[in-house]
Amino acid sequence: MTDQSFWTMPASETVRGSMVHGNLTVLQPPFIVDTTGFPSHDPALAAAFCASLSSVDAVLEDLGPRSAANPPVFSTAADLDIVHAGAWGNALAVSDPAFVSDGNDTPLLDEATALRERFPDARIVGRVEVHCGATHTEDLVWLPDGTMFHAAGWPGDEPFVVSGDPAAVLAALGMTQKDLDNNDDLDAFIDLDDDPNHIEWGVFAGLALGAADPWGVPGLNLSALRVRHTESATADMEGLYFIGR
Repeated sequence: MTDQSFWTMPASETVRGSMVHGNLTVLQPPFIVDTTGFPSHDPALAAAFCASLSSVDAVLEDLGPRSAANPPVFSTAADLDIVHAGAWGNALAVSDPAFVSDGNDTPLLDEATALRERFPDARIVGRVEVHCGATHTEDLVWLPDGTMFHAAGWPGDEPFVVSGDPAAVLAALGMTQKDLDNNDDLDAFIDLDDDPNHIEWGVFAGLALGAADPWGVPGLNLSALRVRHTESATADMEGLYFIGR
C-alpha cells in the first residue's frame, strides 16, 4: 500500500473473507431513547472516538457521510482501512473490520474492556460476525453496574465459550425468558436453556440497545473514515481476510 500503512500486500489485493457486522456501541444515559430522537451526527466527535480505539493508529481522512442502514463492503485490502463511526449525542458507535477474530483472541472484549474504563456509566454492546473459512461470532453486553456477558465461538459448532451471566443481563434489562418466549420476533433466536452455540447472541446483545440501536437504521448518518490500523491489527486482518493467499 502506502508508506502510511502496515500492510504487506498491495492495496488492490482481493478480500477472500467477509464481515457480516463488526460493531461496538456505547450508549450513555439516558437509556430510554429512540434513534428517531437522536441529534444530528457529529463528525468531529465520531472521528475522535474512532482515533481512540486500540485498533486504530491514526485517522487519515474523512470520506464523508454514510447511511447506518448500509453495512461496510470490503472488496480489497484498501477497503479494510475504512471504519464507520457515528456520534449522536449520548450514543457513540463504530464498525471496524479489525474487530474480527478466528477464535484465537477476543478483540471485541479487549476493546470493550478499555471502553468500560472510559465510560463506566454506559451500556456497551458489541456484535461481530465474520465468514473467513467458517462463521465466527463474538458478542457482548456490559452494563454500568458491572453485569455483563461475553460469547464467542462457532455457531452450530464447538467450541463456544460464554462468560459472565446472560440471565443476569436479561434481568437487569427488566426482562425474563418468558418475555422472549412470548415475542414472535425473538423466541426463535434466544432460549438461554439452549446450548450456547445454538443461541443468536447478536440478537440477544441488541436487547441492551432496544430502540436506540443505530445499526441498520435508514436516515441515520455516520462517517466513513480512512484510517491507518495498528501494526498488530493489520497483521490480524491479513491472516483473516485473505485465507489461502
